[in-house]
Amino acid sequence: MLKAKDIMKTDIVTVTGDMTVEELGRLFIERGISGAPVVDRDGRLLGVVTENDLISRNKRIHIPTMLRIFDAFIPIEPTGTMEDEMKRMSATTVSEICVKDVLTITEETTIEEIATIMAEHRVHLLPVIREGKVAGIVGKHEVIKGISS
Repeated sequence: MLKAKDIMKTDIVTVTGDMTVEELGRLFIERGISGAPVVDRDGRLLGVVTENDLISRNKRIHIPTMLRIFDAFIPIEPTGTMEDEMKRMSATTVSEICVKDVLTITEETTIEEIATIMAEHRVHLLPVIREGKVAGIVGKHEVIKGISS
């Protein structure tokens, strides 16, 4: 049975949180990648940033639906949502747009487990962690390649 260590990319591009959003966009285009782990100076995982994070930074802002009762306006959606969207839209660094609550796998994670995590959590990149540091990355492409070989 295939495991992450059999299909993971080890020649990975990592970025730091202080990289600008513009630098990140150029890096994605130049290297032909769709995402990258965000690491600290010691190579420890801080988050993951993808093309979706860049794209959502440029989307239209969603104004929450309000319910008017007498003279009060009550938001129907969580109040922090609009504030979070505004922060993402004005972001200038990777740390401001990356996902910090990251699902990770180990080198021993099976391809079936990887596919299940990707499908159930709708993630496309899974960092492979070894001794607290990023050892590789598994994306949709690697899973498909592993399944079809």
